[in-house]
Amino acid sequence: MTPPEAPDTGIASAGDTPPAVSVCLKVLTRRRDFLAAARARKQGSKAMMVQARPRKPDEDVPADVIRVGFTCSKKVGNAVARNRAKRRLREIARLVLPIHGKPGWDYVLIGRAGETAKRDFIALQSDLKHALHNLHTPRP
Repeated sequence: MTPPEAPDTGIASAGDTPPAVSVCLKVLTRRRDFLAAARARKQGSKAMMVQARPRKPDEDVPADVIRVGFTCSKKVGNAVARNRAKRRLREIARLVLPIHGKPGWDYVLIGRAGETAKRDFIALQSDLKHALHNLHTPRP
């Protein structure tokens, strides 16, 4: 079933404008991708741990794609608490990664016990931005 077409009034509303950055986000699903990210760079913050790695050119993923994975251990809480933390991580990744992430990289966001679900949403976004900045800054 296809949704009905919106009438063309010639005026674009704020929700109709395309994103400023045309980047495609894909979700990591294979264990080996998570393990490869775990062996790469890490940056912790109060609410999450971010693991990041640049993909190799021989991998069969388009170079303009940012891949992201989410995980929370049982230390975060029961299934309800883990799912809530992952929902929040997914939303901040959707908002922040197209702007501050780099195409050709894989990111894994790991929730922290007691912090990811309770931290202010704006603070969560700034935590991710800060972690990405530190991960992409060249090391001496």
